[in-house]
Amino acid sequence: MKDPSFRRSVSLFRAFMNEQEDPEHCYQLLARDAASQVERYEPLRGATVLDIGGGSGHFTEEFRRRGARSYLFEPDPQELGAGGRRTPGSVLADGYLLPVADGTADVTFSSNVLEHVSDPQTFLSEMVRVTRPGGLIYVSFTNWYSPWGGHETAPWHYFGAARARARYRRKTGRPAKHTLGENLFAVHIGPTLRHVRARDDVELVTARSRYWPFLASAITRVPGVREFATWNLLLILRRCPHVDEH
Repeated sequence: MKDPSFRRSVSLFRAFMNEQEDPEHCYQLLARDAASQVERYEPLRGATVLDIGGGSGHFTEEFRRRGARSYLFEPDPQELGAGGRRTPGSVLADGYLLPVADGTADVTFSSNVLEHVSDPQTFLSEMVRVTRPGGLIYVSFTNWYSPWGGHETAPWHYFGAARARARYRRKTGRPAKHTLGENLFAVHIGPTLRHVRARDDVELVTARSRYWPFLASAITRVPGVREFATWNLLLILRRCPHVDEH
């Protein structure tokens, strides 16, 4: 996979900066970008795609536009109806226990969800379970030491999560959406890569910065530096063909 273009990175960054004012444009752009990333590894037309934690459904809708049979599973009913929109056929379900048979999906997709679950390893195991042998697993997340790791309180999370939340409330007059240890967790690149590489049910196809415009895969190979410079880690995995299904 080639490094993404500088123009593409700038477009995404501008959209992120205007997310509050124009969320529809931001998430439509991100969905098109993510679907294009998936298609570099697996054709979407005719594929069964499970979108885990896809919120308002922009990713699911983009997959369907490209010919996939896509289904959205989201545990938060407020996220399902965010912005007054709800994707037809979406399911209220926990990512730890999906109501799906083993090996159902050609592609299992999760965008920026891993940092919001308290047990990332179990979450990943469930994604593997529902993916067919040889199928694709797409996982991206914002690592804690990323400049965006604190989400709306970033970059002040570097000075402590509680202090960052207090500052956010002073500046905006409202509490931050995310609280460390409740709906946001400090997920790190090094331990995540070690866990994935130690598994015998998946093959790591690539680990790279999702948005960075150059040396996107090289950054993730440098301990310490990667925890800051990666910004957002993208993992492309394949379920091993030899895995037995029960």
